[in-house]
Amino acid sequence: MDIDSYLKRIGYCGPREPTAETLKQLHRAHMLAVPFENLDILLGHPITLSLPLFYDKIIRHRRGGFCYELNGLFGWLLEQLGFTVELLSARVFSGAQPGPEFDHLVLLVEMEERLIADVGFGDSFLEPLRLDAGIEDVQYGCTYRLIESGTDRLLQRRRESTWESQYVFSLTPHQLAEFSTMCEHQQTSPESAFKQKSLCSLATQDGRITLSNNRLIITAGGQRQEQTVADEKAYRNLLKSKFEIEFEKAVRVDTLIDLKDTYC
Repeated sequence: MDIDSYLKRIGYCGPREPTAETLKQLHRAHMLAVPFENLDILLGHPITLSLPLFYDKIIRHRRGGFCYELNGLFGWLLEQLGFTVELLSARVFSGAQPGPEFDHLVLLVEMEERLIADVGFGDSFLEPLRLDAGIEDVQYGCTYRLIESGTDRLLQRRRESTWESQYVFSLTPHQLAEFSTMCEHQQTSPESAFKQKSLCSLATQDGRITLSNNRLIITAGGQRQEQTVADEKAYRNLLKSKFEIEFEKAVRVDTLIDLKDTYC
């Protein structure tokens, strides 16, 4: 890994010592620079669990990715900088019940206090969360907490007066290869959320910008604006101007617009 190129990709010029403050700054920089996106899945470009391939896609080609790619690569960066990192399996909630094991990949960073890092869950916390059960963490108008759920930990996000469960995870460390079966499932199963709609989403200083199917959604200061993307040319222009993603002309970008129209 070329650490300098990685840090340049996320616009990070801060300290590199493996401290909680460095992790906080790296995490936030990553969230503001690298989009959460599933475009390769819908374009039929297979995603293989390989750190060098993640690096090539996200750093050299300035793309985004989904959890296995984003957290896998970010965990590698942290290790190269001297952090102690474990890969954890999380089960994402869909309604009242969580999904299967290895549904999501989360990072546990061990230092004077244990921290959870996650740059691969889309609209989520910008800075790492302390693992200590029950502590509320308010970040940029959003409140999160990690609570005990048996021997596991449960991530919740408060919306108005209600706590919504995001995902549950154990503290058992895993190897990247153990996520391969679910990575394949996410790409191929008709039931996978990543097969239902195209999504490219990036955190901003005061909200988020999302391109989903034929809609551009911008939230800022708690306000939401939405507009329809007229055609393939407009879609390509938005990918380039908002996310710095540019596909070759031969790529069937129109297939990313014409999916079932569902809200993100």
